[in-house]
Amino acid sequence: MDKRTIGYWITTGLIALLFTFGGVMDLLAPPEVVKGLGDLGYPPYFARLLGVWKVLGVIALLAPGFPRLKEWAYAGMFFDLTSASVSHAASGDELAKVITPLVILVLLMASWWLRPANRTLGVLRGREVESVTPPHLSSTTA
Repeated sequence: MDKRTIGYWITTGLIALLFTFGGVMDLLAPPEVVKGLGDLGYPPYFARLLGVWKVLGVIALLAPGFPRLKEWAYAGMFFDLTSASVSHAASGDELAKVITPLVILVLLMASWWLRPANRTLGVLRGREVESVTPPHLSSTTA
């Protein structure tokens, strides 16, 4: 296994752990989670909604195949983390609560950047990779 693959799995594993833990906590919606979201201006039901999407995002990142779904999961996690940072900043929370999601965002971006060719949509950083278009959708069928 090369360094790039090791880096991918380390960053992806950390993201999976963080989002699984956060998603499960959101799904369980204990009082401190509901209060924390309420302090940011979000309604109580928002915890479970976030929890479902976080857990599904982790499944999408870890499952083999489905490169387009992985792109959506990365995008959703990007939106979650940047929104968390902005929400904490807008509510006047301490700097650590504003920066923590941005640190996790760096891990997420590293995972995205380091992902293997078989987990991309076809072109990665200027080099062609094997097409992931199913044969029945290809425009070159005879």
